[in-house]
Amino acid sequence: MATVDIASGLPGRAPGAAAWWWRAWRDDNSAIAAALLAVVLALLVLPPIGYLVYGSLHTTLPNGAAGALTLDYFRTLLAEPQLARSALNSCIFAFGSAAVAITFGGVQAWIVERTNAPLKTFAVVGAFVSLAIPYILYVVAWLFILGPHGPLNDLARLVTGSQRPLLDVESMWGMILVEGLLWTPLAFLMLCSTFRAANAAFEEAAMTCGADTLTTVRQITLKLATPALLALALMVFIRGIEAFEVPALVGLSKRINVLTTEIYLSLKLQARPDLGRASAFAVVLLVAVSVLLYFYGRIARSASRYQTVTGKGFRPRQMDLGAGRWIAGAVVVINFVIVVVLPVLGLLWTALMPYNQGVSWRGFHLMTLANFRTALGSGGMIGAAENTLLLACATATVTVALAALTGWLVARRRRGAWLLDQLATMPLIFPGVVLAVAMMQIFLALPVPIYGTIWMLMIAFTVRYLPYGARYAFTGVLQIHRELEEAAVASGASPLRQWGAVVLPLIAPALAAGWLFIFLMATRDLSMPVLLSGPRSQVVAVQLFDLWTNGQGTELAAFGLLWTAVMTVLAVAAYVLAERAGISVQGD
Repeated sequence: MATVDIASGLPGRAPGAAAWWWRAWRDDNSAIAAALLAVVLALLVLPPIGYLVYGSLHTTLPNGAAGALTLDYFRTLLAEPQLARSALNSCIFAFGSAAVAITFGGVQAWIVERTNAPLKTFAVVGAFVSLAIPYILYVVAWLFILGPHGPLNDLARLVTGSQRPLLDVESMWGMILVEGLLWTPLAFLMLCSTFRAANAAFEEAAMTCGADTLTTVRQITLKLATPALLALALMVFIRGIEAFEVPALVGLSKRINVLTTEIYLSLKLQARPDLGRASAFAVVLLVAVSVLLYFYGRIARSASRYQTVTGKGFRPRQMDLGAGRWIAGAVVVINFVIVVVLPVLGLLWTALMPYNQGVSWRGFHLMTLANFRTALGSGGMIGAAENTLLLACATATVTVALAALTGWLVARRRRGAWLLDQLATMPLIFPGVVLAVAMMQIFLALPVPIYGTIWMLMIAFTVRYLPYGARYAFTGVLQIHRELEEAAVASGASPLRQWGAVVLPLIAPALAAGWLFIFLMATRDLSMPVLLSGPRSQVVAVQLFDLWTNGQGTELAAFGLLWTAVMTVLAVAAYVLAERAGISVQGD
């Protein structure tokens, strides 16, 4: 005889399965949501690791599938002198670029946050305009500026009288300089919050005791910022190990290979892609990045020993540099010129030329808009722009949707919070090239016809940027007092109802900032699309890379400038929205 479960109001046998699920959902639906979310995140995050390891331990068949079990890839890899050379090159390149980024970005952040220097707006504007420039376009601009026929070498010839170029950008120092400048804006944004939050009382005490400004900065300011500086330096070092754009465009022509370009060469420049060798290289790189991230976490956790801001009347104050403030302002402007103005001017000159050439008086008479007309009339370039916007919007939306619930469950320590936190942050171990190799193996093996499509790219990008979206959501939730959710509980709201009605509207500004950040990063990334995109899923970064490899530098510059103009508008919009929402754009 059928019964009615009083708690559920559903007909059935008591206690029926439907009634049990209803009670579980009503009593703590956040636990069920966490379980379902953990399954989704696990399906996104864990298969790439498994397929990488599996591919490195099996031979590669002609159709790309895995064959017999073998350790030959690792034996060959460890026996190759090239592995040691590439690893050493990666370390030198990463260390040097971290030093350049921390120096330029750190000095600028200190001037902006801790001094009364003028012209600080140039620093913030420069940082956000740089976010609009694709990595590959930025690299190409510096290849022109520092190239054999670039303006700096032309100036050196004029001064020295030598006919040989003084600067050789296609070298290790050139790679380090370009990569360091590429990361300078991010270093500036992240260190701004560190210097802004430093308690000025310690610096004032030092100056009261007779210390001058430089001594105070060296003995007090920098020592208090030690954890942040070390953590950021290690993060930039890790990103240098993972970098692909600069090593590919600057180093490959002189055979200065690093680990990421070795993986690329294994897949792209051979008659048959060697997935096994690429997977073995990827596993080595994955282990190296995982070890570095472990030490990064150790440094970040030790930051509490250097906290100086308490509830006892903290007031951030700036140093009076006197007449030196104009020198500090000049440093900010010079940095803006180096990071933004010179690359944009270099690209503009190239875009207005009928063919690649250095800066000269004759060139002014050859200026033409033909390259811009070609870019605007090219179906391939327009299609790449449309694909990029679709990919970036879809990636940002899906990532933020997953991160919004994940960040809340982790911040409030709900059931399964530890597992969700581990799954959401695990993709940090994946360099872009490594994740691309893993995705190639996954979708070659699965009977799902999306290999080489925009949807495959969207899945890969979602995995890559999930940790960033989760961090934005987590930070947004921490700013909300629990009493608001407790009031919802008192009104009878379920946990998910609390999240949807109370938490989600309040963290919407943080989610919007995260969405825009992921959107901008997805439009710039080359390391994954260069391996994963197909004929119909070309994106702007790959289109620019193809133009460069085909020697079409003038068309590349024109198309890149048009794209940068669009992205600059979006970056400025992100800045305005963040400021209106009360979200700091300088690393808070």
